[in-house]
Amino acid sequence: MPGQAVNPFLPSYEYVPDGEPHIFDDRLYLFGSHDRFNGLSFCQNDYVCWSAPLTDLSAWRYEGVIFRKSQDPHGHKGLLNALYAPDVCRGPDGRFYLFYFIGYTGVISVAVSDEPAGHYERLGSVRYRDGMILGRQNEPLQFDPGVFVDDDGQTYLYTGFGPVGYPLMGGRRATEQGAMCCELEPDMLTIKSGPSYIGVPAKPRAAGTGFAGHEFFEASSMRKFDGRYYFIYSSYLGHELCYATSDSPQGPFRLGGTLVSIGDVGLRGIASPSHAANFTGNTHGSIVKIDDDYFVFYHRQTNRHQFSRQACAEQLTMREDGGFDQAEITSCGLNRQPLAGKGTYEASIACHLSGRRGTRFYGVVKPPKDHEPFFTQTGRDREDKPDQFVANVCDGTVIGYKYFDFDDTKAISVRLRGDAKGVLQVSTAEEGQLVGVIPVNATKQYRDYFATTTRLSGKAALYFTFHGHGHFDFLSFTLS
Repeated sequence: MPGQAVNPFLPSYEYVPDGEPHIFDDRLYLFGSHDRFNGLSFCQNDYVCWSAPLTDLSAWRYEGVIFRKSQDPHGHKGLLNALYAPDVCRGPDGRFYLFYFIGYTGVISVAVSDEPAGHYERLGSVRYRDGMILGRQNEPLQFDPGVFVDDDGQTYLYTGFGPVGYPLMGGRRATEQGAMCCELEPDMLTIKSGPSYIGVPAKPRAAGTGFAGHEFFEASSMRKFDGRYYFIYSSYLGHELCYATSDSPQGPFRLGGTLVSIGDVGLRGIASPSHAANFTGNTHGSIVKIDDDYFVFYHRQTNRHQFSRQACAEQLTMREDGGFDQAEITSCGLNRQPLAGKGTYEASIACHLSGRRGTRFYGVVKPPKDHEPFFTQTGRDREDKPDQFVANVCDGTVIGYKYFDFDDTKAISVRLRGDAKGVLQVSTAEEGQLVGVIPVNATKQYRDYFATTTRLSGKAALYFTFHGHGHFDFLSFTLS
């Protein structure tokens, strides 16, 4: 709907995970990797950029491709030779610098542009003063660069990768000690000092540090608010973004907590991905402050694996002590308020999706789909004509949306297709009191089914639970 921000906040044909939000002048820019719908691996497409005016976070504009894999000397074809999670900063010369890595080369490279969403040209690879490339001296694998420019103009580069128990490409080794930091010279390529460890340990070194259970895995990102440094990272659990704080950009850092879990694990007694509010997988993102509001950007999973991920965001609450409460995943994150109780919404903005066997952590192989609902689209990867929907809705499927203003809502209709026969129960909370029932019958083409609702008022969630036989695709719903 025009003028309202929903999750995912980009068009539903767009798959931009690993999002780094940055404000340059009067616009918010999202930089990330670029998944291919129904891809065979992570980040198979070239880097693109999206931006929105700070005054309207629903009005995202496609800025186009900003850097292509073919511009890098290592950019040959291959599933594992993709452009992975990047970051961008404004350098001391006023230009914009894209820090990226390609494949498992273990090398962090840099491209430069005169505009934040302009076409970036490769500058070179991060190196020591003697010219040796960072990551080429039997060093831990350089991975997921995060770049930060402090108030004094000093640039810091953060990297690291903390898997346990499996080999890495090219013989590189994991970062057992955790996240690393380098100071960079003004040329944005030469290491001034480092790399050094910042006190955010990976799993093998986390015992007794305060990070146990939320160990560093990947996705380094740095922010600074009110003089305090916030290191954001994806934990070993995968489904959550955590943060740590310090009085110095080089640490040592102390665990702050969880910013967001893409299955709300950690909220309302949800203890594991098998009981999560959504199917989970890895996530990656960071924080941005807009006026007096804080938002955490992250990505969700679609299409029953980890290779078609989409950008989402939620509003954060900062406590008086400078810490953040864990955000709840919603359908209205950047909107700052509940969605209107009138209008048509894509079914794919659901923030809660589970099957009769609950949820699980997605792997890299698609499972049989007999009992699992999932987000998907028709056709191949593209940059137009969004038609994402919730597929394979069957007996026991729960689809939830948060939140709406229902003060003026009198009826609900849903647009479905499939061979199902049964009822959709409508409620304003999971397993809550019914406010409507929608009979569903088999239809080969999309068809609208209607229900008059009762007891709808105020801010509330919207849940659909199907009971019956067969399966259907859920395209959209209309509140009137």
